Amino acid sequence: MYKLCFALFCLIFCSSAIAQTNTFTQQDPNGGGSSISIATSGAEEAEGDVYFQEAEKNERMGDLNDALTLFGKAAFEYNNSGNSSRYGASLLRLSNVHYLLEHYTEAEHVVLNVALKTYSRFGNRSGQMASYSQLGKIYLAANKLTQSMWFYTQQGILARQTNSNTSYIDSILGLAQVKIRKKEYVQASRDINKAETFAKNSRISQFKGQIKQARSLIAEKKKVL
Repeated sequence: MYKLCFALFCLIFCSSAIAQTNTFTQQDPNGGGSSISIATSGAEEAEGDVYFQEAEKNERMGDLNDALTLFGKAAFEYNNSGNSSRYGASLLRLSNVHYLLEHYTEAEHVVLNVALKTYSRFGNRSGQMASYSQLGKIYLAANKLTQSMWFYTQQGILARQTNSNTSYIDSILGLAQVKIRKKEYVQASRDINKAETFAKNSRISQFKGQIKQARSLIAEKKKVL
């Protein structure tokens, strides 16, 4: 419980410090402290890398509470260093650990109120799409199907605008999962077929297992009816 609270504290502190980070890096009217700022920034980013790697290790080993704490620390260091991309990535991983722990409200908060706003502020389209995908997954697990469908749809729209084929396929399969939950099996099958065709045409093979699993799930659900 202490580790969970610490991670949440780091997250809240990171969120409030975004503007402060930019302000501090710009202060230095005489130009004499630039080398110190660069050195400090580099040290904080390196520290963030260490925390991030340890967090990944703990997540793989199933030590999710430790991973939660370490991803929070990584986010804190990346934010202080001004690395918005790594900061956002740490927040998404932090959210995913909450998701694995079935802390859906916390997982939603991290993405919706911090990660997505950070990516949007800096115009990071890839980060925005990843945030939409994560929110779609969280809301699906929480059985908030309308919200889940909305975020998967937003991911798909942005993916088409940016020619991000992988993210587009991911969004279609996400929508299929929502429709399966809603027992709309015909519509879900159409989405799966659409995703498969698009993946083949784009020569993207990473979704084969996911497509096969979705079809198997539909077959199992139909047997129960």
